[in-house]
Amino acid sequence: MLLRASFFLLLGFAAAIAQDSYWPQWRGPLATGHSPKAHDLPVKWSETENILWKAKLPSWSAGTPVVWGDTVYLTSAETGFINPTFDTKKLSRKGETVSDKIFLIALDRKTGKERWRAEVDHGNQLNRKQNSASPSPITDGKHIWVMTGNVRLSCVNDAGKLVWKRDLVEDYGQIGLNHGYASTPLLDGDRLYVQVVHGYRSENPSYTAAFDKATGKTVWKELRPAPGIVESKDNYGTPQMANVNGKKELVVFGGDIATGQDPATGKELWRMGGFNPAAFQMNRTIAGLLVVGDQVVVGGNRGKPYIAFKAGGRGDVTGKNEMWTNGLGPDVPTSATDGTLLYVLKDNGTMNCLDLKTGKPVYESQRIELGTYSSSPLLADGKLYSINEEGTTTVTKAGPQFEILGVSKLDGYTLASPIAVDDQLFIRNGDALYCIGRKK
Repeated sequence: MLLRASFFLLLGFAAAIAQDSYWPQWRGPLATGHSPKAHDLPVKWSETENILWKAKLPSWSAGTPVVWGDTVYLTSAETGFINPTFDTKKLSRKGETVSDKIFLIALDRKTGKERWRAEVDHGNQLNRKQNSASPSPITDGKHIWVMTGNVRLSCVNDAGKLVWKRDLVEDYGQIGLNHGYASTPLLDGDRLYVQVVHGYRSENPSYTAAFDKATGKTVWKELRPAPGIVESKDNYGTPQMANVNGKKELVVFGGDIATGQDPATGKELWRMGGFNPAAFQMNRTIAGLLVVGDQVVVGGNRGKPYIAFKAGGRGDVTGKNEMWTNGLGPDVPTSATDGTLLYVLKDNGTMNCLDLKTGKPVYESQRIELGTYSSSPLLADGKLYSINEEGTTTVTKAGPQFEILGVSKLDGYTLASPIAVDDQLFIRNGDALYCIGRKK
């Protein structure tokens, strides 16, 4: 009886780890940039202070790491040049790339030591702030799925063995975003949902698709026509799932519209416009959409309408389901929310805080550390962590009162968004992943 009781106690402990100690996807466990279980996170660090470990990586990437239990997964590419004059600080290059490998890497969360690396693609391509390792991996603890900038989708098990691989360019045609493909798939249930919303450099149509997570087989694929023209066709975000009266709806943004689809069949249910009223032809969209229940918040590129609306309905719902609109949205960083307040970081280093339900400003244009911000803010442990491209993090107090709690600097160009799990903060810069925490 004692042995049996111990066995079930261990099972309960393992379940607690799986439930609490994870950041499984782009933007976290709730896909909102919020880590609700994080605690005791530091507000200051340096190259020699509060660094638990530092893991050297093959090269830079904007891809966010993911964590499950005691393992950290992230993508990285080998970088090689015929004429190696690549400047990671300015992300400019001369010369032509060679066929570089793209890896999924597993690190021990306690030590940062590499457990394994799996080659998931080759032919790393550079597109200004993008490379082929820009999409973030996704995990359910047993398998890890990786989309690369070459639009190749792979499944790897937790031992680093390739399970299946799909080449979506080979299957469905060349893609044509101006700055390269960078969208991360959405894992929901037994399916992966993928968006290819593009058109600046290709005449091929945009589409969304669902794939069986176990086999990689296509469940459905649907074309997604949209009114956007020229670069307005391009979107770099990730699909999200809304819950409308107990039913799921797949929400996708780009091409100057948001759309809702039946996740079982791919059939379009509704579409929402009004995001580009002047029909600006270079209205590419980068910041991802946020979904909380049936509320969708999206838009705001370069001062254009930032709109919150209710998912649901049929046909054109433009203006019908709108909750609020203002001009306070982001361009590049994806916003974060705890379900009450919405934190909007602009790429010029100013922060807006809005009431999620009403859109009313709680505070506006509060200045954090100077710089350009391409990574998205992290909401964790009652704090906001915002990192500029120079590797400087400003930690501010979450809540209605703006307050800077600390400013910290790490060496190296930084594009990836920070994540937090338990009492650890993970920051990726140009050549390393840092695990930051209070040393016990």
